[in-house]
Amino acid sequence: MKILKQILFVLTPLFLLSNTPAFAYVEKDTAVLRVMNKAAGKTQIVPIRVGETKQYDGLTMTVRNCKQSDPFDAENHFVFLEIYTKTDDRIFSGWMNHNEPGQNPLQDDTYDVWLEKCE
Repeated sequence: MKILKQILFVLTPLFLLSNTPAFAYVEKDTAVLRVMNKAAGKTQIVPIRVGETKQYDGLTMTVRNCKQSDPFDAENHFVFLEIYTKTDDRIFSGWMNHNEPGQNPLQDDTYDVWLEKCE
């Protein structure tokens, strides 16, 4: 009986942990961003590869990471992005989430930036 208790003591936490959901992500190579220049009234799709820095209008954008949620879960995309102005002022540095665009977007006086997807 003592051995059975010891086995149950060891196996119970393993069983409980096996039911917790795993959060897996698929690393992607390119972030597809939507940039809106409010002053000019135009919106542009701007693809940027991970590790690349790209200039668009008055912005310099660098993508550090882009990932997609597990394909078997509800699809979502995440990007870690740094955005600077022409005067090298950093106006954004952080994660953006495609499914929650209002949670952490860039909302500047002149520009808005959202993540469309990672591919």
